[in-house]
Amino acid sequence: MSDKRPKLLIVEDDPGLQRQLRWAYEDYQLFIAGDREEAIEMLRAELPDVVTLDLGLPPDPDGTSEGFATLAEMLRIKPDTKIIVASGHGARESALSAISGGAYDFYQKPVDIDELGLIVRRAFHVHALEKENARLAEAAPEQARVLGRLITGASEMMKVARTIERVAATSLSVLLTGAIGTGKALLAEGLHDASERRDGPFITINCSAIPEPLLEAELFGADAGGEAKAGKIALAHGGTLFLDEVGDMSLALQVKLLRFMQNGVIDATGDGQSLSVNTRILFATHHDLETLIAAGTFREDLYYRLAEVVVRIPALKDRPGDPALLARHFLNRFAKDMNPQVKGLAPDALAALDAWAWPGNVRELENRMKRAVIMADGKHVTAADLDLDGDRAEGGEVVNLKAAREIADRRAIRRAIARTDGNISGAAKMLGISRPTLYDLLKQYQLQG
Repeated sequence: MSDKRPKLLIVEDDPGLQRQLRWAYEDYQLFIAGDREEAIEMLRAELPDVVTLDLGLPPDPDGTSEGFATLAEMLRIKPDTKIIVASGHGARESALSAISGGAYDFYQKPVDIDELGLIVRRAFHVHALEKENARLAEAAPEQARVLGRLITGASEMMKVARTIERVAATSLSVLLTGAIGTGKALLAEGLHDASERRDGPFITINCSAIPEPLLEAELFGADAGGEAKAGKIALAHGGTLFLDEVGDMSLALQVKLLRFMQNGVIDATGDGQSLSVNTRILFATHHDLETLIAAGTFREDLYYRLAEVVVRIPALKDRPGDPALLARHFLNRFAKDMNPQVKGLAPDALAALDAWAWPGNVRELENRMKRAVIMADGKHVTAADLDLDGDRAEGGEVVNLKAAREIADRRAIRRAIARTDGNISGAAKMLGISRPTLYDLLKQYQLQG
């Protein structure tokens, strides 16, 4: 049976430290080299994703020249390798030179095994992100599109799309629930396009954006200077009317809406006659309507009439892979007109996209990408361009590297568990670690498996 563990190359000439590191990295396929020639040979043969490199290699064990030469040659052969360099000689100067030379990270001797282990895990995680980024870049855009204009690669949103497609062919009332910015309007449009009403009008009204007297006129029509003005319900005849933020509608207007949903008739303006209308109404809200019912601000009978099918839309942070996928979509869209030199996302931007909690969901991501494309100086959008360069993640403040790596570990574990539907063995395999190690991390970070 082939070994599926990630490959880690350790370039270290101290036999004692070699043994210590070999014992510490049982979750990886380990390869150890003691000099530049052996390191390059193993790099070519095994193609490891991550390398730890001691800068003090023979024939210059007391200096750094041989280590820097090895770093440069490795990156020339395999540029995507994450190389973590170590040195006890002039640590600050060596660190600056190593990072500017393309190293992923730097640590100072003597080695702290636990700290180095965190850096190594983080390096594998970032490498996996970059690999996924490259895969998505090669994929045809339509492979990520479902339900019309909806772009997703997350199984959670795929389930939502399948539900929408199934109910589209029915006459059932649908309520879309989810936080602001999760894409409720886009899903409503997708439902309309997948239904038999696709050739009819699709009209949207945001109930929270229009004062109550105007909202009633918008929905049901009004007399304007003796001339009847049709409302949106009538104008959507044969098609679909999407009422966004229905939870903000007044009780009086809820009564009138319920009456229409029960009999399909509205009072025609101007002549006192009733008008039969064939309009399908879709609803959405970011509120918990059951809580509003308990508070007396939303009618229970209307809720059961409009919520025959409830579709809950997950937040962006709960849709693994979608932040990077959507970021690339927005980058391509905005760069064309705003900054044509921008071609992609830098590795630190990918890591930041993955670590951020996205309280504003897709809408926040779109706004950040628009600003980042404008602000980018080079060919790639960076974490700094996104204003996500390390001082905030998961809704809190990151005060040091250890905290930042813990956030990355938590995020990677949650993503793996989500993608494997809670299967610990599958999640451990995806993360490149053993089941016991994953259980230890779940316990350490107080996460649910």
